[in-house]
Order: sequence, then structure tokens, then C-alpha cells
Amino acid sequence: MSAPQWVRDLKPSGPQGSELLEAERAKSAVNVSSLSSFLFTNEGLARKHRVLKILQSEKVFDKSQNYFAGRIDRFETALARAKRLRQIAVKHGWNNDDRLAANDLISEPGPYGLHESMFLITLRDQGTPEQHEMFLKKAEQYKIIGCYAQTELGHGSNVRGLETTATWNPDDKTFTIHSPHLTASKWWIGSLGRTANYAVVMAQLIIGGKPYGPHPFVVHIRDLKTHEPLENIYVGDIGPKFGYNTMDNGYLLFNHVKVPHISMLAKFSSVDLKTNQYKRPASASLIYGTLTWVRSTIVMQSGGVLARGVTIATRYAAVRRQFQDRDAQEWERGENQVLNYTTVQIRLLPLLATTFALHFTGKAMMALYGANQKKMSQDVGKMGGPQRGPGPEETHSGSDLLADLHATSCGLKSLASYTAVEGLEVCRRACGGHGYSSFSGIGSWYADYLPTATWEGDNYMLTQQVARYLLKAARGVLAGSREPSNDTEYILTTFLSRQDTGAAFDILGNDSDLVAAFAWRSAFLTFEALKHRDEQKKAWNDLLVDFYRLSRAHSQYMVVKNFYETLQSSDNGLDSETLAVMHKLFRLYALHTLESEASEFYTSAAVTVRQIQLARTTAVMKLLAEIRPHAVRLVDAWDFPDWQLDSSLGRFDGKVYEDMFYRASELNPLNRVTVDPYPDSAVLFKRNEAGPIKPKL
Repeated sequence: MSAPQWVRDLKPSGPQGSELLEAERAKSAVNVSSLSSFLFTNEGLARKHRVLKILQSEKVFDKSQNYFAGRIDRFETALARAKRLRQIAVKHGWNNDDRLAANDLISEPGPYGLHESMFLITLRDQGTPEQHEMFLKKAEQYKIIGCYAQTELGHGSNVRGLETTATWNPDDKTFTIHSPHLTASKWWIGSLGRTANYAVVMAQLIIGGKPYGPHPFVVHIRDLKTHEPLENIYVGDIGPKFGYNTMDNGYLLFNHVKVPHISMLAKFSSVDLKTNQYKRPASASLIYGTLTWVRSTIVMQSGGVLARGVTIATRYAAVRRQFQDRDAQEWERGENQVLNYTTVQIRLLPLLATTFALHFTGKAMMALYGANQKKMSQDVGKMGGPQRGPGPEETHSGSDLLADLHATSCGLKSLASYTAVEGLEVCRRACGGHGYSSFSGIGSWYADYLPTATWEGDNYMLTQQVARYLLKAARGVLAGSREPSNDTEYILTTFLSRQDTGAAFDILGNDSDLVAAFAWRSAFLTFEALKHRDEQKKAWNDLLVDFYRLSRAHSQYMVVKNFYETLQSSDNGLDSETLAVMHKLFRLYALHTLESEASEFYTSAAVTVRQIQLARTTAVMKLLAEIRPHAVRLVDAWDFPDWQLDSSLGRFDGKVYEDMFYRASELNPLNRVTVDPYPDSAVLFKRNEAGPIKPKL
């Protein structure tokens, strides 16, 4: 039942949340609109608000019951939203950027998620023109709905260990897709459980009894009219998960299913119809291009993912008041804003700085991915497609860029997703008890984002790829066979030339020296790992912890470098005061990271013990005090509409407690149930007016 009028008339005690946030914004001169434009461009901001207006006008996107619905109801609503979103996109002539903006605003995984990302990307980037005509055009028109089936019940990150097979049949020019073991079952595949009727299946190619490694095959799995599984295909949903329950992650098994020759995506490798010979790719890494795209995208999104939690926690910390300042004058002794406590600032403000650091790094990551795709297209055109002869270990045009992209995407995916996952939990805890409520908007966001630390390469396993790349680069630098051709080789060469004279970086007074200290630490750990591996002949497994630390160090260097270089650009459009605050955020991120990893910086001789002490006790604390007045305006610059955040605690107007009470009392369907509390009664509910939660169509 609705709350009586006397309840509705109640107000929070003390200063109102709206007054507190208004006062916070008045403290700072940070130009929110120009900073937002710097982050997203005016075009991007206009697109978001145009799309938002359309979504808010559609009943199916109403979020009022999101936190109350069960698994099946949530999936049904998500499917209804996905279908309507596609209809709206066609009606308004949306491009891909419009669709991505809509997905960000809706903020939940949808049943078309893998179709619109990995399925389309794989078809586009790894298919031939003939395959584009046969598969891609239909997929783009949603005539077929697909997914990307790589992970198996027994194999995740180890792609080379996949058990699903694709055996070439020279007699009828087909492939036989087969699941020889239970652990060969495709598992965790998004959009597969109930939605997809096609799948790009990663399977071990076998020709004449010889294995050639995993390759992508387009496989029809459900009837296009009845949507029932095809013969000898067993497919379904894997069940409820920790989060991500609006997505139908599925399993998939094959029993000797034949597919035509055109099913093998053949832009980079293929089987010759006439000779039955395998045409190998110029680089084995080209087969995994979709994974590189996904990892790059994860890095790009990580800043915004974390910024949601930081926005909610910062606004609530400015509204929430607890205890009194022990040093305040008697007449000042009201309850203190939680954001004034340095134990809250040290948790939230470095994370605020991190959001910008990750965002700028994500932009650089996507630029590197774009450059690599352009280079690969040029090289494939010159070479006329898949090659016979050169092995994957041999060099080819663009190989350095591809290796750099692969290592960078692995290292930054690991660091960025780890940082966002850990940071969201810090934000939730910083909200106190209310952070545990679904209405905070952090818990469900955290649960949905959490698998990012595992999928597309476990965050610990991926660091081996970075270490392998760095060790190879270090060997090349030591051999002195050529001048440095990229940033990694440059910092390794610089380290070798200066290691005898020492570093002597002024990390407290010079920002470029601060970046150089991170580069020095990365180079030092690289050569230390190389010494252990090549000179001391340590086993690879014995070095995995060292490799993890090396990858983390190198990735942190790249984040610091990208943050610094972004602020150095002359066309950032920021006024001097806003830019000054951004430089303070850069120093806070770099120095807080440095003092958190102090032992490695000291061991590498990048800094002294005294510098570490000053960074921790003086510089970081001073930066917290200087950034504190700007905190609310800085999170405002991320431009999250309340509709997107769906959070009581993170409301722009500060009406935190009013919104929490409204959701609990007015929207909560459990309050429309009257129970029989006595154990000797067989009656459970005396009255149940809650009803099923269905999508509003």
C-alpha cells in the first residue's frame, strides 16, 4: 500500500542533500561542461542526451522494477528491451555510436550483446567478401542472431587447449564439428543460451589427421523458424550467476555436425578446395583478432565503469554526515560530512584520479587498435590473402605493431579491469551500510562487471603475454641489432645507458620525471626477469609471480604516460583553473600508485626512501586537501544522468534519503504481501497483490 500522507510529509533532518551538493558545487570553479566535452566531445554528449530522451519515452525501458525482478522476469524484460532497441535504431536511422550510447544508458547486458559485438566484429574482420555476403549482411539486418563460442567447460583462457574439433572432409569438401568430451562443451557463451541461432565456433582444425590449431567457423545451431536446436546439437542456458543475469550465457555440444567449406572464416587462413592444403595466416595472432578488439574495448570502458561507482560514492559522501570534527569550535560542532574525513578521501579521491587515467589510456588503446587494423588490411591486400610458407614465428610487415598491440591489450586489460573491479568494491564500502542496498546502484553494477576480470583472458594469465613480449624486446636491445623502434625499446635502451650513473628523478617537483620513474621501474624489472630466465635458467612457472609484477609495472607506466601526455596536448580546450586541477589529479594518481608499489621503485633505484616518505606523508595528503573542494564537480563532468545511474545515493540533486525511502515503500512488491507468521498455520500469504514483474510493452 502507499505510504500515508504524514509519512510523505517527513523530511531528512539537518541540511538537505540538495543544499549540501549545491554548496559543494559552489566551492569549485572547475568548468564541468568543458571538462565533459574534453572527455567525450560535444558531439558525443549531444548524442547521449538525444538517445536518452528517446529511451525515457519508451515504457519498456522503465527501470523502476529492475532491482526487484527475478531471473526469468529480468531476462524477459531484457529481451523485450533488446527487440525494441533494434526497432528504434531502424526507425531513427541510428549508427553504431548511437547504439553504443543507448546500451551505456540502459546499463545492463542484453540478449543481443554478443551478436552486436563479437559476432559482427568477427564476421567483419575475419571473413572474406563472399562470407560477408552470406553471413555478415544477414547478421547486420538481424536476419540471423549470432554469438561467439570459444570458452569451454574445461578450457577458458587456454585457447590452444580447446577440445572442440573441426575435421576437414576432402571427399565432400565439408568440415565436421564435434565435441569429443563433456569438457568440450562450449560454456559461458553470451547470447547463446536462448537467443542465438548462429555461432562463430572456435574449434581445432584437423586436416588429414594433423592439427592446425583453433580457427573460427560459422555454424547454424537453431532453426530460423521454430528456433529449436538443429539435429545433433545440444544447446541451453547455463543457469543463474553471481551477476549478469539479463544475459543468457549458454552451453553448446556438437555430435559430428557437418558444415560447408564457406563456414571457415578465411580472410587470414583457409583450406584450399582443390589441393586440400592448409593456407596459413601471415601471423598466428591474426586468428585471435576478435579477442584483441574485446580487450581493447575493456580498457576503453574501464574508466567509465569505475567512474559510476566513484560518482555515486562521492556524491553520497558529500551528503552523508557522521560524527563531529573533534577539533572544531563548539559553535561549529554539527555532524561532519563524510567526505571531509581523510580516511574517506584516501579511498575515493585516488579512484577519482584513476577514472581519468584509465579513460585517457583507453582512448590511446583504441587508437593503437585502429592503427593495427589499418596496417593489417594493407598488408593482407599486398600479400593477396592467406599465405603458404612462412611460419608464424617469422617476421612480416606490421608484425612489430601487432606484437605491441597484443602485449599492450593484454597488460592493460589485466590492470584496467582489476582496478575497476577493486575500485567499485571500495566505493560500495565507502557508502557505509547503504552501500549494501541494491538502491545504491553499485552492487548490481559491480556484479555485472565482475566477470570482466576473467573473460577474454584471466587477469593473471594474460600477464605472461606481456612478459614474453618484454623479454623478447630486452633481448633485442641487448643485441643492439637496431635503433629503438617503439616506446618499449626506447625505455629499455635508456635504462641500459643510464643504469651505471643512476636515475635521480625529481618525482615531487617534475611531472615528466614522475613518468620517467615509472618507465625506469618497468625497465629494471624487465632486465631482472630476463636475468632470471636466461642467465639463471629459472623455470617459466617459477617466474610467473615476477611476470605478473612486471606486467603490472609496465601497464602502470603506460597509464601514467598516457595521462601525462593527454594533459600536455595544446588543444584540450580546458581553462587554466580546470587544467590545474587535472594536473593535480595526475600527480595524485601517479604518486599514490608509486607509494603503493614503493618497494619496487626503491629496489630499482628510481627513487629514494626519503622521496617515498615525502610522497606518502606530504605530497599525497596535500593533494587530497587541494582536490577535495572540486570532487563533486569532477564527478559531475562524467555526465551520468540519474536515469543511467539508477541510484538513490548518487542522485544529482542530493535527495538521497527521500529516494531510498520511496523505492523501499512505494516500489517494493514485497510490501504488497501480507504473511501469516504463525508456524502452526499452513497459510503462507494471507494476501498477495505483488503480481509478476513483466516488461511494460
